[in-house]
Amino acid sequence: MATLTQPKPVAPGGASPRTKDTRTPSIYKWILWPAVILFALFHTLPVLVGIFFSFTNYPGYGDWNLVGLSNYVNLFKDDRVLQAYGFSFLFAIVATILTNVISMMIALGLNAKIVGRNFFRGVFFVPYVLAILIIGYVFQFIFSNSLPKILSGIPVFRDNILTNPTWALLAIVVLAVWQACAFAIIIYLSGLQTIPGELYEAASLDGASASRQFWSITFPLISAFFTINVVLSLKGFLQVFDPIVALTNGGPGTATESVTMLIFKGGFSGGEFAYQTANAVVFFIVITIVSLLQFRILQRRDGDE
Repeated sequence: MATLTQPKPVAPGGASPRTKDTRTPSIYKWILWPAVILFALFHTLPVLVGIFFSFTNYPGYGDWNLVGLSNYVNLFKDDRVLQAYGFSFLFAIVATILTNVISMMIALGLNAKIVGRNFFRGVFFVPYVLAILIIGYVFQFIFSNSLPKILSGIPVFRDNILTNPTWALLAIVVLAVWQACAFAIIIYLSGLQTIPGELYEAASLDGASASRQFWSITFPLISAFFTINVVLSLKGFLQVFDPIVALTNGGPGTATESVTMLIFKGGFSGGEFAYQTANAVVFFIVITIVSLLQFRILQRRDGDE
């Protein structure tokens, strides 16, 4: 007696169903694994080695011994380290506020229907593509030579402010904000272009003023872009290095010495490799915590709105 066999399923159109291509995962592996290996070799491994040396007394050369947590304990007793953290946070907060306020004002102007706005968008982005060290030396000449002659009637600028422990911070903020605004403007312009023009037309018909339209329409709708700019700005300014090298090199004295500058000077030329590596580990943790807190606070504010 003949046995009945179940017919094979036929896909719509009469074509037989395709079998799963088992070669696809292997292709992804060949693409993924080299990138993973290179990342681990040039990033993860050096980080782990650095963390290990932070528990030693390694000066950057010669012999070394394990010292446990003594480097981390000494960091919190070091006045120079605490001063560097204070300067870095003061600089980052001031520069972040100025960057976002100035960038948003410029972006609002560039987003308006003005003649040649595409040209001006390109002009305002130029500082971001320039080498900050080269531009820094130009600013150094301006602050040390040009301003004392042009603004000789103002006591602050009568002398070179780069040699003034109180006002040297101002010069670094000007240079850093000047460059950082370029990228922040592009982010804000991207956010402004997502807002429908009909909202402003309806608000104008209702008699809403320009400031009312900004706080009720513009700012709430670009709050996500504001969050991105604030987080990136604060994180980047906390790691400020190039503007300080170009303008003051941490001086006068240690008045403008940031954490990154201290790590570089002490770790590579001061015989404090292990000590400053511990400082770098602490600084990494601080930046991570600050960034997470920013995201939590700003996202909560966005949710309330």
